[in-house]
Amino acid sequence: MNDLTTKRLIATMIGGLLCVSPTLAQMMPPAPKSPGVSITMQPTVEIAYDDICIIRWTTNNPGGSDDHFGVVHYGPSPSALTETAQSHIRLNRGHSDTMFRVRLKGLQPQTTYYYTVTSTDGNGTSDGVQSGVGQFTTPQAGQRIMNYPQSRG
Repeated sequence: MNDLTTKRLIATMIGGLLCVSPTLAQMMPPAPKSPGVSITMQPTVEIAYDDICIIRWTTNNPGGSDDHFGVVHYGPSPSALTETAQSHIRLNRGHSDTMFRVRLKGLQPQTTYYYTVTSTDGNGTSDGVQSGVGQFTTPQAGQRIMNYPQSRG
């Protein structure tokens, strides 16, 4: 074989492996479910503007399906958490913790909102953990609240 043929053969083999790898990853069986999921970093506002907010929290890795959702139930009072926002993530089996980040949209400026967080697998089955009720107040129009990244001082 000449050098050009050898290079083409190697490129074809590598290309074939790259095409197959995602399929193999999707065919992996679910990881074992964690016997107990707990919140290891309490939910907090990552950033908030007058009309959007990102809530973030961390749990131990729930295991099970790689597809998961962070879910936030929120509303104008602790007894009226009538809105729901969720964000899809893929679990990293190599990490012991999982960070969830969920964006809340359509908020009103200078308004207090209450919320709880939870997580589910890709089929909507709860991971069995839910936070207590937290609260935040959106800033006035044109302002923001930013808690991450934390400044180094």
